[in-house]
Amino acid sequence: MGFLATKDGERGEPAVRTVPMPSDANSNGDIFGGWVLSQMDIAGGIIATRQAKGRVVTVTIDAMTFDRPIQVGDLVSIYGHVSATGTSSITVEMETIVQRQYSEEEIKVTGGQFKFVAIDSEGRPRPLPGSSNSS
Repeated sequence: MGFLATKDGERGEPAVRTVPMPSDANSNGDIFGGWVLSQMDIAGGIIATRQAKGRVVTVTIDAMTFDRPIQVGDLVSIYGHVSATGTSSITVEMETIVQRQYSEEEIKVTGGQFKFVAIDSEGRPRPLPGSSNSS
């Protein structure tokens, strides 16, 4: 999975940008994979919610890769874009980029594909706006 890019070759703005703290690290000083996964789920949810124009839930996480560790104090930026939609589903491709403390170099550390489903107020799948089954 390469860098995500817009039509003009730029990644655009991150959906989430944060800095992990010591409480997010394991005994080796690396950030827990679960912490990274939760941040990516938040970012994907933001993107999917905008697409769905309403509530969404995560249904699958596919093709998740951890290429490099994240360290306490890294600036973590999570980028994503909608890669596919169905009647009620939205697939978001994401990657996590870090800048180490005191460095401007960007390093890709993770990537993944998250699938969300638009739901109604009762928690049932609902058609996406503009889909052939929406009213």
